[in-house]
Amino acid sequence: MIRKIVPLAFDSFGVRSMATYVETDDLRIVIDPGVSLAPLRYGLEPHPLEWKRMDETWEAIKERAEEADVLIVTHYHYDHHDPDHPELYKGKSVFVKHPTENINKSQRGRAVYFLEAIRGMPKKLEFSDGKSFQLGKTTITFSKAVCHGTNPRLGYVTEVSVKSGGECFLHTSDVEGPSLDDQVKFILNEKPDVLFVDGPMTYMLGFRYSYKSLEISNKNLVRVLKETNLQTLVLDHHFLRDLKYKQRIKPVYEAAEKRGVKVITAAEFCGRKVEILEALRKELYAKYGEMKYEGEKRGTVKE
Repeated sequence: MIRKIVPLAFDSFGVRSMATYVETDDLRIVIDPGVSLAPLRYGLEPHPLEWKRMDETWEAIKERAEEADVLIVTHYHYDHHDPDHPELYKGKSVFVKHPTENINKSQRGRAVYFLEAIRGMPKKLEFSDGKSFQLGKTTITFSKAVCHGTNPRLGYVTEVSVKSGGECFLHTSDVEGPSLDDQVKFILNEKPDVLFVDGPMTYMLGFRYSYKSLEISNKNLVRVLKETNLQTLVLDHHFLRDLKYKQRIKPVYEAAEKRGVKVITAAEFCGRKVEILEALRKELYAKYGEMKYEGEKRGTVKE
């Protein structure tokens, strides 16, 4: 059975990430051990409170990654992996998005850098796209490479399903919806009990994310509710960069209520207060001013 699902860092925590710990009867897994911040939002750099939160969540990621048996990297954006800490992968079974197939130029370069950094460290390294792996009593299944969003511009990602004892957890990675057929097809085929979706990128609605894509995403999420026995739907990541996120998916909330399905954020899933610091960056500067950040501004803030 699936014993634990622990969100480690998500946008509802105040950082950019989908880092998740999953524990079954015989396996400990961390999906996407990375975290970052938006380099600019409203023309403002990250507030010191955001840097502090990133430090806190990175410590949580490191702690779980060190005790994990398996580390998964669904794609090569820096909020989903950290190439500057290759020691996390030492002695682990590591499953990564294929570094040369179905990948854009930016992620291809990052993949080369990352795989060189961790060379010789993993116990096992597998390219995961479209494959299924049996590890003891736990099955980890990966979608074929699907678009990061509504088109290939940002590259491709792999969705991840973890099954054990008749239970299923599914993590979509960065599908920004899902608004495409192959993105939602994997969810429908795997039939998760608990589903973590990065959600529509509505903070760029009408700019990089269309109203049509939002409409399709809502329809697809309602379809998932109708065609599976889903118990909990967690919507987060890109979706929680929009202060009006609850207004964007009314059809989903309505369909979920009829079926007794919980629709919540990752913060709410683990009993935390929702703190969408990026979306509130203007308010943070207005309320607290510049403040002094004592810690080291680690790593990059770019996806």
